[in-house]
Amino acid sequence: MSLIHKFMQSGNYYAIDVNSGSVHIIDELVYDILDENNIPNKDNIDKKLYEKYNKTDIDEAFEDINELVSEGLLYSEDLYKEIAVRDKSKSYIKALCLNIAHDCNLRCKYCFADEGEYQGKREIMSPETAKKAIDFVIKNSGPRKNIEVDLFGGEPLMAFETVKQVVEYAKEVEKLHGKNIRFTMTTNATLLTDEIMDYIDKNMGNIVLSIDGRKEVNDKVRVRVDGSGSHEKILKNIKEMVKRRTAGKQYYARGTFTHNNLDFYKDVIYLADEGFKEVSVEPVVLQKCDPLSLRDEDIDEIYQSYDKLVDEMASRIGTDKEFKFYHFNIDLNGGPCVYKRISGCGAGHEYVAITPSEDIYPCHQFVGNKDFIIGTLDEGIIKPEVCEDFKKAHIYNKPKCQNCWARFYCSGGCQANNYNFSGDIHEPYEFGCKLAKKRIECAIALKCMYEEKNA
Repeated sequence: MSLIHKFMQSGNYYAIDVNSGSVHIIDELVYDILDENNIPNKDNIDKKLYEKYNKTDIDEAFEDINELVSEGLLYSEDLYKEIAVRDKSKSYIKALCLNIAHDCNLRCKYCFADEGEYQGKREIMSPETAKKAIDFVIKNSGPRKNIEVDLFGGEPLMAFETVKQVVEYAKEVEKLHGKNIRFTMTTNATLLTDEIMDYIDKNMGNIVLSIDGRKEVNDKVRVRVDGSGSHEKILKNIKEMVKRRTAGKQYYARGTFTHNNLDFYKDVIYLADEGFKEVSVEPVVLQKCDPLSLRDEDIDEIYQSYDKLVDEMASRIGTDKEFKFYHFNIDLNGGPCVYKRISGCGAGHEYVAITPSEDIYPCHQFVGNKDFIIGTLDEGIIKPEVCEDFKKAHIYNKPKCQNCWARFYCSGGCQANNYNFSGDIHEPYEFGCKLAKKRIECAIALKCMYEEKNA
């Protein structure tokens, strides 16, 4: 089992203690001494080290390493496995993806939702169904006070009347049940009007605004029904939406990169230079037969994009051009909570998706696969064994996660991606693992740079 992980980023050396989460900025000597799987023994040091470094420096480095070991900051024991294995607690739903619209006014070429149809038919969720979904999540939230509802599609603004009615209904019933219901929305931004922008700014805690970056990139994949590009309208609308965001309200300018823009760091920088302070450009997830899919031969170029992004973001620290990149957000002080580090997003037992036809799925990415219907709004959860299977699909029940240094950061990966690529939620999506590890290294290095510059 990997006990530590060491890596280089932007010319610096780092070591992570896997179990405690401690991060150490180290020098080349310590980097050469550290063994990822065993506490180094001075008697076993390769003679090449004595040719490269003097004995006094090696002795001092060993003293430092041994001190960190004694403090539990290097080669620490795994204290979480027993927690996971012994967990018999009941799950309560804390988050809901409400698929307001199984329809979309765009025809994005990489859309996992089948351009809004989800392998079914185009339909809009009625206000009555949306209200039933709120009743369902309240009923199944148990003692949890905070509930998050993500208004999703397709394009949810095609059902703006339903949006308004469900938000107002939630405001009424949350008070009766002692709950706090927080709404988020993911939108392609093409249907934003002054009225809509004012409403969602007031009522959405977070807004995800979809745009893929540069015009030439965006307009090849995010197209209208007639095949024309969407960049100019989207950019104008999301700039106006972000301008209206009041203090404390979140947003993301969120894009997707594909095989056709492996230099996606340019798209991230483009969005940052357009004034967006919260940016996310994420890897497309498609089967290998799709021309837009990411392949093993793309890995080096993708890594180079992440490296260039780290260096560019580091150069902006403390300036008015500083921005945040979603996949580089990381907490080095023990967060998120232990349970989330072990189990991930909670799909299937703490988080579910509900469709316009009132079917309940483990998450929005399973919608359309009838094998994963776990209930309906009228019947409730009718396949508790499936929910239990998702609950138990944590890192200690995923064999390939056992020896992975990144397990407490990625939590075993996306369950839907795991299933779609291997047929088993317990089998991690290998390509996604490679990207996640690189992003985690970049995020840790960048976080250290921020802390150093702000010290």
